[in-house]
Amino acid sequence: MRRIHVGNALSAFGLGFTVPYLYVYVAQVRGLGAMTAGLVLAVFAVAALVVLPFAGRAIVRRGPLPVLLAALVTAALGSLSLGLAGDAVSVLLSAAALGAGQAVMQPALATMIVDCSPSETRSRAFAMQFFLQNLGLGVGGLIGGHLVDTSSVSSFTVLFAIEAAMFLLLVVVMSTVRMPRAPRIEGAPGGGSVKGSWKQLLGNRAMVQLCVLGFVLFFACYGQFESGLAAYGVEAAGVSTSALGTALAANTAMIVVAQFAVLKFVERRRRSRVIAAVGLIWAVAWVAAGYAGLGHASQAMATAAFVSTYALFGLGEAMLSPTVAPLVADLAPEGMAGQYNSAFALVKQLALAVGPAVGGPMGAALHGPYVVTFFGFSLAITYLALRLGRQLSAVQDQPSSARSRVVAQGTASPSGQARTTHA
Repeated sequence: MRRIHVGNALSAFGLGFTVPYLYVYVAQVRGLGAMTAGLVLAVFAVAALVVLPFAGRAIVRRGPLPVLLAALVTAALGSLSLGLAGDAVSVLLSAAALGAGQAVMQPALATMIVDCSPSETRSRAFAMQFFLQNLGLGVGGLIGGHLVDTSSVSSFTVLFAIEAAMFLLLVVVMSTVRMPRAPRIEGAPGGGSVKGSWKQLLGNRAMVQLCVLGFVLFFACYGQFESGLAAYGVEAAGVSTSALGTALAANTAMIVVAQFAVLKFVERRRRSRVIAAVGLIWAVAWVAAGYAGLGHASQAMATAAFVSTYALFGLGEAMLSPTVAPLVADLAPEGMAGQYNSAFALVKQLALAVGPAVGGPMGAALHGPYVVTFFGFSLAITYLALRLGRQLSAVQDQPSSARSRVVAQGTASPSGQARTTHA
């Protein structure tokens, strides 16, 4: 598990190391223009959408570790070639390889966490994963920003080469992992066909509802951070670029500070109620955003409200990390965790692709409708979460209740001590 967490941190570090600077690199440093740079960012999303439906099946049949190693090598080759690419075609092909590799890493690592953790500690394992991912993204972006020089192509070549080396180092680290059990595919339907496994997944009403909920979660929050909400802050609230950076830092700081503080609270609560509470917290965040841009406050108050919006989003994210990912794992039949993790990652990618496309123009021009729309989406999260709770078993919704029932079913021994009975 320690090696898996190192893998999460290093993969996030590599992502934060280069992705924030892709647009500048392609458009300005390589001189390929804004159109090509925009296509490169789109290729990342398209590559993920193409490979994720097949990645889940590969994880089920081959196990998460071989799939992860293949994804790391692909990402390393894409990163290295991106640093050397000088024309539009080679840049787009390299970005596709890097995007595909990075997309597959997420469900592969998540499935490894599922295989290496019992249900009792799974929430903590995913909370640690989320914590390290944010830490890796932040540190990677900070170091990468100090290494790049927009007047020097070689500085970006070095940047992408370091990222490639990071992925190859991760190949070495993860090659030493010995999974506790071999992948089991007896739950795979349809004679091993991709179509059959997706048919089984779509027949799981709870999983389908969770995917719908997940789409709204990522669309209304993560899909707005660097697009619609940023544009709204600059255009409506009049915040400076430095204040926008402070808001993003507040989001990360809240996650780092609150992650393990809220974990104990979350572990003892029903998962559906926790997600519903996140919807209410994010609704308050959108109220703060509305005050910042539409409340005619002073600039200082508007900036403070805008920063608090990102901080409240961070609190909600800290509550979701030990809740949603373990729930995906608990809904998966035996041997199908890779398929379910990939399906949920696919939903996330769709939301992250649609979110900026919808929120960006609204946040820049339609300030009032933008806030009202996403306030409504936050309330929809609460509604969908409570509805999902009716589809979950007691143990799926609240794993701690299983341990409570085991204690309650114990019988008294002659000495007065509880003696637990096991099925």
